[in-house]
Amino acid sequence: MCGRFSLAADPPTLTDLFLLNETPALSPRYNIAPTQTVAVVRPMDNQATRRLNLLHWGLIPSWAKDPRIGARMINARAETVAEKPAFRSAFRRKRCLVPADGFYEWVRSGSKKQPYHIRMRDGAPFAFAGLWERWEGPEGTIESCTLVTTEPNDLLRPLHHRMPVILAPDRYAVWLDPDCRSPELLQTCMAPYPPENMVAYPVGLRVNNPRNDDPGCRDPREEIGANPG
Repeated sequence: MCGRFSLAADPPTLTDLFLLNETPALSPRYNIAPTQTVAVVRPMDNQATRRLNLLHWGLIPSWAKDPRIGARMINARAETVAEKPAFRSAFRRKRCLVPADGFYEWVRSGSKKQPYHIRMRDGAPFAFAGLWERWEGPEGTIESCTLVTTEPNDLLRPLHHRMPVILAPDRYAVWLDPDCRSPELLQTCMAPYPPENMVAYPVGLRVNNPRNDDPGCRDPREEIGANPG
């Protein structure tokens, strides 16, 4: 699964990478957690440009009776996303990009868990494959999202049995196109990302508490020989 990530990239860089209609006013985030708001990229009507909005992390299906179900829907498995009732409608028509510049996984060591930060080798921002939904209820309208996960690549396999789907830039248009219904083409988008382009290193326990949201969350634990690349 993917339960924490970071996005501290320069907003103009995000504007260029995702072809946004305007530069977003985003503050750096170093420890984004489920049920918080996350930045999501979706196509505008003409699909030539895209907009960035803030959505609730934890997808609430449009048919849900209780929006609290979203807390259990932070990830969607690539292998079943086309059939699972909670996700299949969004997978058909409401795919999105979730910008990030790193994410965290935890490895159990005895009775403790060691957190790792995973990012691109060059430190550049990237996009998770996401799905979004719009829920209408007595409390009003809630737009929410989930991150799609897949099998781990060779870098992630020692850390976790799943990894988020990271889309290459040349797949952004395909993933965002609501008219693309080809299961074969969409499945090619959800392959594990090439491990040679990524690095992983252990970080301190500060990231364990979602109230901690500062650069120290992803500082390497040099005392145990980390090499951030």
